[in-house]
Amino acid sequence: MPKHILLAAGAALALLAPGLACAQGQDGPREPRRIRLALGPQWVPSYPGSDELKLRPLIDVSTTRGDRPFAFEAADESAAIPLIRTSGIAIGPTFNIEGSRRREEVDAPIDEVGTTIELGGFAQAWLAPQLRAHAELRQGVNGHGGLVSNLSLDYVVRDGDRWLFSLGPRVSLSDSKYQRAYFSVDPRESAATGLPQFRPRGGVHAAGASATALYQLTDTWGLYGYVKYDRLVRDAADSPITRAYGSRDQFSGGLSLSFTFTR
Repeated sequence: MPKHILLAAGAALALLAPGLACAQGQDGPREPRRIRLALGPQWVPSYPGSDELKLRPLIDVSTTRGDRPFAFEAADESAAIPLIRTSGIAIGPTFNIEGSRRREEVDAPIDEVGTTIELGGFAQAWLAPQLRAHAELRQGVNGHGGLVSNLSLDYVVRDGDRWLFSLGPRVSLSDSKYQRAYFSVDPRESAATGLPQFRPRGGVHAAGASATALYQLTDTWGLYGYVKYDRLVRDAADSPITRAYGSRDQFSGGLSLSFTFTR
């Protein structure tokens, strides 16, 4: 399925879901809904362990009602739908698209990995007024076919919707199937490349930090972006593929223009 169709579907779901989630228990007239749409470019590693960046769209859809500020979302999170919100806790489904690894990108005779659709769930909790913990667990339904999880902690400062800044650590974990897809060297690949055979296990494969920023230029237009750094660790860092054709240092970032309107 083309990426732009999936991104459009995700944006539509994110736009509609808050209304569905809040529909129960509402009797009287409701405050007008405000919607913020952000779109721009971002650069991310071509595939996990790559030393090159690939251009992709940075898309964000947020909704709120009346004068309530938009809920905080870190820009490096997967697309998510918070179906349950209570006492600072949010839970719901999430999805992500992991880019493919093509042989011409690596310039070596190693196995390709197709574009992967990852489906799963997320949970988050505000541990303090400015401190939020967020966790995701996603299963690849094609492509790498593995299980991957992202854990994050964000310190958030903001002035309502006028400006926002967050910063916090990141940890990525995955099972052996995910890590074998990107970091293993089987006997055939070893014979073709001269690299030693390597079979990674599951566990933590990256650790780093991410910062998200938002600045409202006018009541309608604003800027939204992020920068992120990950360092591959353990088997992902020790992989002969990472050492010969990639990098342990993984950078990403993007900047988008946001448009806010009332429906």
